[in-house]
Amino acid sequence: MRHTTYSRYVPGLLETLNLQALLDQLADFLLQSGFAGGPYSHPFWGEFGEEDPDRSLDALRQAILQALMDSGQLTQDMLNVLRGDSTGDAQKDAELQRQLAELLDQIVQKLIEEGYLNLQQAPKMPGAQQPVLGPGGMAKEAAQQVQFNLTDKGIDFLGYRTLKHLLGSIGKSSFGAHETEHLATGVEAEAASKRYEYGDTLNLDVNATLSHALKREGLGVPINLEYDDLMVHQAEYRSSSATVLMLDCSHSMILYGEDRFTPAKKVALALTHLIRTQFPGDTLRVVLFHDTAEEIPIGQLAHAQVGPYHTNTTEGLKLARRILMGQRKDMRQIIMITDGKPSALTQPDGRIYVNSMGLDPHILQATYREVALCRRSGILINTFMLARDRSLVEFVKKVSAICRGKAYFTNTMTLGQFILMDFMRRKTRRVS
Repeated sequence: MRHTTYSRYVPGLLETLNLQALLDQLADFLLQSGFAGGPYSHPFWGEFGEEDPDRSLDALRQAILQALMDSGQLTQDMLNVLRGDSTGDAQKDAELQRQLAELLDQIVQKLIEEGYLNLQQAPKMPGAQQPVLGPGGMAKEAAQQVQFNLTDKGIDFLGYRTLKHLLGSIGKSSFGAHETEHLATGVEAEAASKRYEYGDTLNLDVNATLSHALKREGLGVPINLEYDDLMVHQAEYRSSSATVLMLDCSHSMILYGEDRFTPAKKVALALTHLIRTQFPGDTLRVVLFHDTAEEIPIGQLAHAQVGPYHTNTTEGLKLARRILMGQRKDMRQIIMITDGKPSALTQPDGRIYVNSMGLDPHILQATYREVALCRRSGILINTFMLARDRSLVEFVKKVSAICRGKAYFTNTMTLGQFILMDFMRRKTRRVS
């Protein structure tokens, strides 16, 4: 006779781990910004910058380990081993190290299986007489050669988590399309019915339609409906919006001991998730501006880095305006996130004129001309300034006055809150 023996299930660390909370903790590491193309030698700032951010499997394990330590999810024995303290039993120390390494491998594997990350390995031939294990062995070198990347699911999840945090800090907020003062024939009935006109959404008010027919014809069967009897519900007119998010990625965004670019990327991902889930009729495009400007797909935003050096605001506005003029939307707007003055300008012959020493009148006039062109094209510019120098304040105030937009002087901690509040509420604020 066959017997089955049952034992009590004791969950391991992996089973008790909240994978999404861990991924949220790793957001800054996964979206880290650096200097594009490695170190630079600037004529004024000298040598600065590091190599591209380490996206190796080994670096990912170290980041996961740090997140587990910060969240207090490791056992005391494991923490002691990590600090270099022995438990007094060499065999137990070795077993704890093995368990820790196995846990990190399992977490990485789970992130891959859940579709948040994928791996790429660069082919590399082993060196002559190279050992497999130990320092400098093939196993360690292989871990450093494997590169991880965020998947579309991972990028969207980080956008969702950022949005959740930002909305939580704002407070209770109702989602929906952008409200206006106009009425239209939509799906939700929010006003008295109106007579149907050609082009209206046929959201028929059956009761009102039958009432009109009965008043004209009287009681009888069948009821004769005429075109003039048709009544449709009215709803608040919901407008669609085309948005270009302009991100300053000049070196000042990480030059003064603070990474301002990574929070800006997180806000962009949050906006993307908000638009995709709550405002499906809206569009969001991303433009990076530095010495020049270029548009990047949302999927590449997580890998965008700071660099080159200067701030070509004019070129960024010009590209954003071209993109928005191709969008058939009720509202067009530019959200510009920057921390510096315009310091570069693209000449008609394609050469880049730069001046990092102050607000150059030639560069300023070209920037103001582009702002005026945006206003004449019906494009609103909302500026989010991450610095508070007096000269920058005056520059931003003039930009806002020309385009009748809004200006927010904020920091990396409140940037996302201001942008989401502005996007959802559409409040009018005059800069004084």
